[in-house]
Amino acid sequence: MSGGTLAAVTFEIVRNRLLAVTEEMRVTLQSVSGSPTVTEASDFFTGLYVNGGEFATMGLQVTHEAPAVGALIRHLEAHRPVADGDMFIANDPYIGALHQNDVQMAVPIHWGEDRVAWAGVMAHETDVGGMEFASWCPAATEVYQEGLRIPAVKLVDRGVLREDVLEMIVAASRLPAALELDIRAFVATLNVARARVVELIGSYGRGTVGEVMAWMIDTTEHDTEDRLAALPDATVHVRDFLEHDGHEDTLHAVDLMATKRGRRLLLDFSGSSPQARGFINATRSGLHGGVTGALIPTLGFGLRWNAGLLRPVTITAPDGLICTAVHPAPVGAATVETIWTVTNVVQRALNLLAGGSEAFASRSQGVSSGTMATFNLGGVSQFGERFGLHLLDPLGGGSGGFAERDGVDAGGPVAVPVPAIADVESNEQVSPLFYLYRRLAPETGGPGRHRGGNSAEIAVTLRGVESGDAIVMTHGAEVPNSVGLFGGWPGTTVRQRFSTAEERATGRPPRPLGPKPGRIPMVPGDVFSVTWQGGGGWGDPLDREPTSVADDVRRDLLSVRTAAEVYGVVLVEGQVDTVATARHREELRRARLAAATAPPPAGAEDADASLRYALGDHLRVVGAGGKVTVRTSAGAVLSRAAAGWRQGAAALSVDPGARGISLHPELAMTAYYCPVSGAQLAVDVHRRDEEPGDDLVFDIGERVPGP
Repeated sequence: MSGGTLAAVTFEIVRNRLLAVTEEMRVTLQSVSGSPTVTEASDFFTGLYVNGGEFATMGLQVTHEAPAVGALIRHLEAHRPVADGDMFIANDPYIGALHQNDVQMAVPIHWGEDRVAWAGVMAHETDVGGMEFASWCPAATEVYQEGLRIPAVKLVDRGVLREDVLEMIVAASRLPAALELDIRAFVATLNVARARVVELIGSYGRGTVGEVMAWMIDTTEHDTEDRLAALPDATVHVRDFLEHDGHEDTLHAVDLMATKRGRRLLLDFSGSSPQARGFINATRSGLHGGVTGALIPTLGFGLRWNAGLLRPVTITAPDGLICTAVHPAPVGAATVETIWTVTNVVQRALNLLAGGSEAFASRSQGVSSGTMATFNLGGVSQFGERFGLHLLDPLGGGSGGFAERDGVDAGGPVAVPVPAIADVESNEQVSPLFYLYRRLAPETGGPGRHRGGNSAEIAVTLRGVESGDAIVMTHGAEVPNSVGLFGGWPGTTVRQRFSTAEERATGRPPRPLGPKPGRIPMVPGDVFSVTWQGGGGWGDPLDREPTSVADDVRRDLLSVRTAAEVYGVVLVEGQVDTVATARHREELRRARLAAATAPPPAGAEDADASLRYALGDHLRVVGAGGKVTVRTSAGAVLSRAAAGWRQGAAALSVDPGARGISLHPELAMTAYYCPVSGAQLAVDVHRRDEEPGDDLVFDIGERVPGP
């Protein structure tokens, strides 16, 4: 690959053939599988790997899972004899999987005696045993209680399926037929990958294909370094929280200190909470998966998605944290709890960096769909057969608002680039679930100059069976995980409710559920309803274009009252009253300052101040006379250094209840305003006994370089 014309053409041909193989793997898996989790909700991963476990290609499904399969491959290379035609199966979170439900398989790809590459596949399986149906076990205190744990077993021996091993695995599941069909779909998927890559080697040669795969990763590494170099050098300190570990409603933190210097990024999670007693923990494999889930779509836009995106990034944390749990800690809910929260903090940190970058400020975004409220349904059908459903509808949370546009309603999490959920009819066909509604939930997105996307919501009951068991759990019922950016509000918290048939008949309202109710027996007529988190808003809601507010009201996404109270927009017969709106917005800004605690003015902006960095619409890091100050667009000096601007802002402890946000008793929310104009600069979620610190500090010291 000398870089000449022929080499460039060959590179593109082989690269696109490898991407086509990855896509054919997806088609094969979805064609053979009978699970709506795979066929319609796309909760799976496919990819090709080089020796050593780095992924060279990946599908557009669950990005969390790319490094997890690589961890399995490295384990196999270190601990198993590997021959041509072998295939290995595993689901051990202490080796590579994210939790036991994520069954993964890998196949080495040989050319003669040489192992050229690997292919891998991974998907969520509804049940792999354990204390509870669906293998979500809130009462678990050890990983042994959470279902079958497969370390790394040879399922196909030189091309021959080991039926006894397959029988042993599926015997642990309450849904053996469904699990077996998916495993056979994995085998078919890996057979296709192996055959297509061998064909490609036959056409272009072993050396060329191997070199193209390596070059794909190398070029992405270089491009990622260039992208990091375009971001400002800074330190970012962000936290997100998750409540209740299945045993008690204790608050746990995922703490990230991100340091960006030059062409490198250090992600330090050392400040996170110790591992929990319950099943919300993640192993180190999960930590890497959570980072990847945010890094690939947030930093990797427009680049080739492969392991080169991870090479300039160092991830560090000691063992024994909630994101680096050690054996035998339970980890059954890792994917929807700690791993999801890791993705939240990495997404937020990267978007803060982007917001301070002239090149990428337009791409900065609030946090998207900050939680996954899990609902599984199991039982015995009217035909005496076990049924089970893992509902992926919670992927319909709202995405975060951007600097230049609103978030997407029901846009889903950032870690799933092409989110999908099964049709209502498909879920009703494979289970006795019956939908009363699935719709957008108004006013769930975080307010901002660009609002967060609204979430979806559902209400479901049973029909055709005598009873069933629902497994219900979430975080984010008491934590607004979808935080906003640069003055935007968080999206709403999860709202879970339940009512029995008898309660509904007497007109009693649905009972609110906590974050981890666990198993809930259901009979026909009982109703479970849930509203998920909307996306975080971007910027001060009082800066939103009034016509956009009016449009949201016309679309029933916003009430007239909220339009006036939150956005300051006065509507008369659906039309914006421009004069009244301007007057009302000014009144709201003055009311903010009247209620807030403001320090003495630190001074006014110097005439020769020059812009260094912008942080949203109203904060500026500027240089004047060689000194660094943080100032507002109205001229108020908040800090005479690169850090500490919150100490110079007007601060107000806010009650978020009117915005559909419930807070854990250990949490509080504080809003910060420009002490001159009343513009909203930030809305922080923090521990009640701690003052919010700096989330973004640029590495420019006390002096600003001259032009």
